[in-house]
Amino acid sequence: MPAPALDMLDVALLEALHEHPRTGLQEIARIVGVARATATARLQRLERAGIVSGFGPEIDVTAAGFGVQAFVTLEIAQGALEEVHRELAAIPGILEAHATTGSGDVICRVAASSHESLQQILVQLNRSASVVRSTSVVALSCVVPWRTLPLLRSEAAPGSGRSPSSR
Repeated sequence: MPAPALDMLDVALLEALHEHPRTGLQEIARIVGVARATATARLQRLERAGIVSGFGPEIDVTAAGFGVQAFVTLEIAQGALEEVHRELAAIPGILEAHATTGSGDVICRVAASSHESLQQILVQLNRSASVVRSTSVVALSCVVPWRTLPLLRSEAAPGSGRSPSSR
């Protein structure tokens, strides 16, 4: 099933939730300028579609003591993606991993409390029989943090998303 097209009301609701994460839905509806029932129905639709996937706190791993971060590209043995998936999931310092195109097969975002801890993670990765080669680069600073709202805003269907009778 294709993802539903987002309109400006959906984006406004997501922006309000992003800017006021601890605010109740009644207040979010007031901020956006719609009825609570409208905001509730829209949010439920976004959740069912998987667009909104959680309401947990955003965690800053640097502030939590894991200030050494790196990106590690792995070249893996032919047909070993499932095994690598299990191995990567077992390493707590792997924040995320993506299968990729290009010279590497998987790219991992890694966080560690120190350079020594990062080295231990890299050694653990290289001990895997599924990993043929790894290349790592240490992140010095974050230039653009993870974000989604600019993308959603740029592609939102014009109009408020309300039915023609409510305009």
